[in-house]
Order: sequence, then structure tokens, then C-alpha cells
Amino acid sequence: MKKFEIPLIYRSPLITAIKNKRRQDDKLKKDFAPSFLDFGTVHVYLARHFGFCYGVENAIEIAFRTIDENPGKKIFLLSEMIHNPHVNADLKSRGVEFLMDTKGNMLIPFEQLTKDDIVLIPAFGTTLQIEKQLKEAGIEIEKYNTTCPFVEKVWNRAQAIAKNKYTIIVHGKPQHEETRATFSHSAINSPTVVVKDMNEAIELSNYILGKNAPEKFYKQFKGQYSDGFNVEYDLQKIGVVNQTTMLASDTQAIADFLKKIMEEKYNLGDAGIMERFADTRDTLCYATNENQGAVYALLETKADLAIVLGGYNSSNTSHLVDLCEEKLPTYFISSEDEIISSKEIHHYSLKKKKVITTLSYLPERKPAKILITSGASCPDAMVEGVIKKLVRFLKSPKTTEDVIREFSSSLN
Repeated sequence: MKKFEIPLIYRSPLITAIKNKRRQDDKLKKDFAPSFLDFGTVHVYLARHFGFCYGVENAIEIAFRTIDENPGKKIFLLSEMIHNPHVNADLKSRGVEFLMDTKGNMLIPFEQLTKDDIVLIPAFGTTLQIEKQLKEAGIEIEKYNTTCPFVEKVWNRAQAIAKNKYTIIVHGKPQHEETRATFSHSAINSPTVVVKDMNEAIELSNYILGKNAPEKFYKQFKGQYSDGFNVEYDLQKIGVVNQTTMLASDTQAIADFLKKIMEEKYNLGDAGIMERFADTRDTLCYATNENQGAVYALLETKADLAIVLGGYNSSNTSHLVDLCEEKLPTYFISSEDEIISSKEIHHYSLKKKKVITTLSYLPERKPAKILITSGASCPDAMVEGVIKKLVRFLKSPKTTEDVIREFSSSLN
């Protein structure tokens, strides 16, 4: 896989040593067991896969290279490059301005752009309408488009099945940038509807089976279907694609459920189901699968708590938090700065949708056993920062440098 030029501020000697050792010992990436870091007073279990994915590294490389190669030019980001506040703050500190917020609200009108300005398309991609507006403003978008290749793969697959008259069901968060982009690219080719979870998939199935009155669909799924969507006609052939940062298991469960619904309605067996349901399992993002699979394996370890690092508006990170919270106390933090002391931690509550404070979060007994992972837009350096802080607060007899040497000494 391609190696990207990532700023040193995002790198970590500790995490690099661990990842290098795991690559050497597990070239085919079949071992999802966590990496064990023994600091004496604290045992850290680090997920096998975490942190920057291919799409994020690609976006960061393009963004920082663009800044370096264009001194004096105005450089804009269409919206957040990735859902990590620290990376976005670094770009702002280099003079990059944001045109929109994450919900698509304008911060700087496109009318203020000139043909000499540079606009970076974020890793989530953007809608065809926005691409058209930028081109009309004279902006060259192809050169500075950081859309993740795996997001584009979803668009291409949706386009391919649309040619065979399938309606596209998008599993995603309706207001997320990536889902808005995927919806736009799909709706130009085929009737499209977004379902955010299994509950909405079940509701959609009631329209497929004719259990719900058709006219109710347009109110229930308001803002989630394409123009001209005909609920009585457009649900006769369907295929499911997803926002790449959703739980892969949830997308597969929704696809499997809707496939059974089509089998039920049309009395089809395995041989005939493809006439009504398109197989799109190949659109699930490899990094999402790996990171989520690594967390499932991580949670097999008995531990006192879990720490998940990432932006609070990061979809893929929030799903990792969901998985951990099912098993043990979990603290969702954006950086090591949220760990105030050995007695206090500030963390984001997905249920309350705000940062809260927890006291006495570390166990009294030693060693403390802590699971750690991070989202796909979180720099490795921040994971090392968290580990260093825990090691200091728990008065470990060993340092991160000691553990680096342990992992590095066994490399060929």
C-alpha cells in the first residue's frame, strides 16, 4: 500500500515501533489480538488496528503539500478536512479558511472566490451541486480533491447497479457530509433513499411489503429520498450501500434483512434473488472493518476501562465508543488534555451529547488494565500522548522509551 508523507507532529515513535512489530509478525493481518504494553503499574492493551486510514493519510498529504507549494495563495477547505479538531486547527493555523461548516451552512459565500483561489475537497467528498458551483466560480477542483478512494468506490458501485434499474438504499447518517455526497452521486443515476439504522430499514420494509400506506412514506422519510421518488414503484429492485464510517456489521445486517424482505415479497430463492436485490458487500470500507474487528478482539481482554480517542463529531470513532460501552466503562476523549489527573477525566457522552466530568475513573488496584483505540482521523502522536499521561499519573517504573526498545529489539 502507498506510503504517505505525513507531518512529523502526527507521528509517534512508540506507535511506530508497535505497528512495525505487528506488521513483521502478522504480514497478512489475520491476528486481531491487541498489543500488550506492560508498564508495571499499568497494563495497556492497544487495538491491533487504529488511527489514520489510507483515505485520511491521502487527504492530509494533499492538504499540507498544497499549502507548501502555494505560498501567498488563498487556500480554502470546503468543510472540515477530516473529523479531528486538532488536524483542522493545524490547517487553520497555516492560513487555510473553511467555506462551510460540517452541516453544509455557508461560512464564506462562493461568490467571494476567484479563479486564482484553491479549494480543497475533504476526504468525505462533496455533492455534485457544490462541485458545479465551484466550477462555475472558476475553481479547479480535480487537482485538490482529497475524496477517499473508498468513498468513490461506493459511488461507482451505486452507479453500476443503477444502470440495471436498482434503487439505492444508503445506510448512513442523513446529515453527515459523506452521506450527503453519496446521496447526491447516487440520486443523479437512480432513485435513492437514506436509512440511518435498522429501525428505519424495518419501516422501509413495511412500504416494500405494502403494509404501510404509500403517502406516509414522504412524511416519514422527509429529506431522505431523491426527487420524484415513487414509493410504489421504486422499491421493486434495491441495492444497499453505506456511509463508509458506519458499523460494517450494522450495514450487513440491514442488507441481509432487506434481502429477506425481497425474497419474501417475490417468493424468490437464492438463484433468483439477484433479480431484485443487488449484492454490494464489496463496498464496505477495509479500514472500518479492520478497526471495528480490532475492537471486538480488544474487548475479549478483561480490563478496568477503555479509552477511545477521536473527534467528537467523528462517525467512525463514535461507533468504536458504542462497541466499548457495551462491555465496560468507556471514556471518549479528543486528546490527552482531557485527562486532567489520576482522579479526573473530561470525556464526551454520546447519549448526553456533551462533555462531562468523571472522578475516580482509574482503579485503586494495580496494575490498572486499560484498553485503548482511536478513530481513523486520530494521529498516532495523540495516542502516545494519552499513554504517557497514564504512565505518569500511575507512577509507572517504566517509560515509553523502555517499551519502544522492547518492541524495536525484536525487529528483524
